[in-house]
Amino acid sequence: MLELSKNSNLIENDPYRYQLQEVGEPSLFREIYPYDEVPKTVFNHRRVDFAMPAEIYITDTSFRDGQQSMAPYSVEQMVSLFELLHRLSGPKGIIRQTEFFVYSDKDRKAIERCMAKGYEFPEITSWIRATKQDFELAKSIGIKETGILVSCSDYHIFKKLKMDRKQALEHYLAVVAEAFEAGVRPRCHLEDITRADFYGFVVPFVNALMDMSAQAGIPIKIRACDTLGYGVPYPGVALPRSVPGIIYGLRHYSGVPSSQIEWHGHNDFHKAVINATTAWLYGAAAVNCSMLGIGERTGNVPIEAMVFEYASLRGTTDGMDTTVITEIAEFFEREMGYRIPSMTPFVGRHFNLTRAGVHADGLMKDEEIYNIFDTDRLLNRPVRVALSNTSGLAGVAFWINGYYGLTGADKVDKQTGAVTKIKEEIDRDYDQGRQTLYSDEELEVLVARYAPAIAARLAKR
Repeated sequence: MLELSKNSNLIENDPYRYQLQEVGEPSLFREIYPYDEVPKTVFNHRRVDFAMPAEIYITDTSFRDGQQSMAPYSVEQMVSLFELLHRLSGPKGIIRQTEFFVYSDKDRKAIERCMAKGYEFPEITSWIRATKQDFELAKSIGIKETGILVSCSDYHIFKKLKMDRKQALEHYLAVVAEAFEAGVRPRCHLEDITRADFYGFVVPFVNALMDMSAQAGIPIKIRACDTLGYGVPYPGVALPRSVPGIIYGLRHYSGVPSSQIEWHGHNDFHKAVINATTAWLYGAAAVNCSMLGIGERTGNVPIEAMVFEYASLRGTTDGMDTTVITEIAEFFEREMGYRIPSMTPFVGRHFNLTRAGVHADGLMKDEEIYNIFDTDRLLNRPVRVALSNTSGLAGVAFWINGYYGLTGADKVDKQTGAVTKIKEEIDRDYDQGRQTLYSDEELEVLVARYAPAIAARLAKR
């Protein structure tokens, strides 16, 4: 039978409708996941086209996956972070949603206070257990969408749930039916999709979910969860690890619109960001992230990374206030005692700091030579240098100009006498065995000694 495909807008053969494949023993893909070896990346050379949605956006899991990976957040901390997310999101709501737990009095108070802000974005959603009582609880708070855990690999179905595939499918569908009955929009978290039998369980299950959604007249979200970070972004990679294949399969074989597909990845193999970007490119509208990437084990996709991925792919920030990223980082360190590794892109204290003298010399001529973009404008983080035995005269001059805000004729250079004297004292210190970088406070002392007029500027600020 021929029909006009809603996915390609071309006449195609009526696609085969995959049926649930029961198995006597769990399919654990031992050739790919031997456990006592590194997982294998297998290619089948099947490629699919890019299918970037007209609208892409970011969702947040900081108050769910992020919070369960740290000491519990206080109500005040959650409200403050929610406000920062709102400001980062911008008027178009690029940070579209954020999810909360609903069980404790503290979480419910935080939800109530965040809802009282009246913000359209990010929309507050929840993550609940699959029980009727939890659905009613979410509905009573005024939450319109909730996440539901529906683990889809045989590792979880057989080993954790102690069910077979048919039992798991029927259990999940009954849970989703309760969400529809409660009038709550379900978001199905397909846990461990990168170890699941895609055509034997995932596609038949999602087909059944889409049928239920059509009957209920309520859209359903499909969150593809790369729970252990096994996803691979390369073209031609075989399922179950192929990110392009997963997104293509959900769209093509289960008819899930891009607007209802969301990617949730972890960073166990350093691929969280590229996998999320790949999901966008191949047709997922949403990527699920957390602030600073804080999450289970190696963490989630960092929200700040996807803000800049969005800008890179779209050619615009679409109104997102990227300077808020720095405020978020400062809030986590100042108010929550979280230590961000100093070399972390965009948010680490040293992400735009150079130690090499040759780099500092280039920065003095034009900071664009060694800075990724105008970090002062986009992140409120001017480029900096750290001084050591390799920094050279250029490094000393650049540090003084930046730290004391010297511009125009007031700027010092490599020929300035005070710069030479400071560099000579630094060299003597390292010749005597010093190993550590100079702190700003130590350099202030040297500037006060050799350039008191410049040091006086700091006291006036």
